[in-house]
Amino acid sequence: MVALPLLFLVGSLFLCDPVEAQSSTIEIMKQAAINWQGSLTCKKWDCNCTFTRQRGCCCGANDLYKLEEDTFMRMTYLWHNIHTLNGRVEALTGGVKIAFKATMDPNIAITIPGTTERCFGPFNTNVPIPYGIVSLDDGSAYNPSLGAFTAPTAGVYVFSYTVYSSVAENGRLYHKVQLMFNKTPTASVWESNREDGEDSATHVVVLEMQRGDQVYVELTSGRKLCTFLQYNIFSGYILYPLVNE
Repeated sequence: MVALPLLFLVGSLFLCDPVEAQSSTIEIMKQAAINWQGSLTCKKWDCNCTFTRQRGCCCGANDLYKLEEDTFMRMTYLWHNIHTLNGRVEALTGGVKIAFKATMDPNIAITIPGTTERCFGPFNTNVPIPYGIVSLDDGSAYNPSLGAFTAPTAGVYVFSYTVYSSVAENGRLYHKVQLMFNKTPTASVWESNREDGEDSATHVVVLEMQRGDQVYVELTSGRKLCTFLQYNIFSGYILYPLVNE
């Protein structure tokens, strides 16, 4: 077993000289390697490759081929899993496009007697805000007349509403706006001070809804939203549908 490695070592030294001057020696070493009867760590083809190409193969080729094959099989397996997962996602969400965005129409504001402020409110009862200017309504689930969104399918939904109000100098910001889920308050934004003349805030809520559930935004009794009502925005979209509808 010592002879073969020695032959390869000597051969590598000879390969440092011009190839033409070594042809007979290389041929002898090639035949010796091919005709070797003892155990080898690689096939005879690999040894022959060493002499014909002189680089890049030899005994490591078998391991490299195995690694390449294993890597290819793993990539094939991963691609199959990704393709299957993509199919399941498409089957679950395909055709489910539900999203809306609406803003308040400034024309619904009225002038408060004794002031120059144009406001929505105050009212003597809680009033749903009719976000009448609709810029997006995929799924046709939003009703601008009522300002209400009705879930067309069970799922997890994301809702966002921005509240803005501005009053004249020495005026009082006085509003409370709350997100209603099936007539139950789930989040609110409010302001009641004379320290500044305008204020805005945004609330984002994630809700699990069943088909037919409703979400809307309401202004509470005695409160008002004034000036630039178009900055008041209500939007939402489905995050993902629920399978067990």
